[in-house]
Amino acid sequence: MWLNEEQLIDSRIVAYRESLLNSCPHHIVIDNLLDEDRLDDVIKVLQQPHDWQTQKHTYSALYVDDAQWENTTAEQRFVQRDVWQRATASSNNTSADIAQNLLSFLRGDEFMSLLSRIFNVTITDMNVEDPDINSNYFRLGATDFVELHADDSPGREICMLLYLNKEWHNNAGGQLTFIGENNQPMSIAPLYNRCVLFDPSSKGSEHWVEKLNAEYTDEYRYNVTSWYWSE
Repeated sequence: MWLNEEQLIDSRIVAYRESLLNSCPHHIVIDNLLDEDRLDDVIKVLQQPHDWQTQKHTYSALYVDDAQWENTTAEQRFVQRDVWQRATASSNNTSADIAQNLLSFLRGDEFMSLLSRIFNVTITDMNVEDPDINSNYFRLGATDFVELHADDSPGREICMLLYLNKEWHNNAGGQLTFIGENNQPMSIAPLYNRCVLFDPSSKGSEHWVEKLNAEYTDEYRYNVTSWYWSE
């Protein structure tokens, strides 16, 4: 059982829905959504140093290689971060199964049914060509960045971030920051077992991640990111 049932009673679902509709951008923050003992086991898997690969995006092209990256100006680079390598992790570490299981759960019927209830839209992978690439673990180090961008691809209804940072320092940086209403930025700290759900097509949903404080050069900011579509 991954979900914390206390967070799923009908009255809370109603409250999530009301909060979603009355916020700009349309978003909710749910703390302690998942079972922390199981998340602790996931974190142990993610701390394996050889299971990560750097991912780079520019505003003109996603998944660029080093040559393309070097030929792109700093202003055109918007993502540099590490992405978890499922195949590598599975071959190197038998305990990686629990990390894989969480990703599978996030694309399973139970979790997508919960999202459907909160957002009042039917979420499904029926028409998604490769669901697996739409849920994965990412980490940011002190030299990494996620600059201002939008996630509003056609048909994409929900973006989800789940943070896996134990004992995160208040001044470490790494906040998710939305443009917000009337360009008044709104930030959310990446606290452990905090789930952020937002409508990427809603006003003010463009966002970035605050860079990590150089004081914490030996630490990483971990999260799961998932994107979901309707029928």
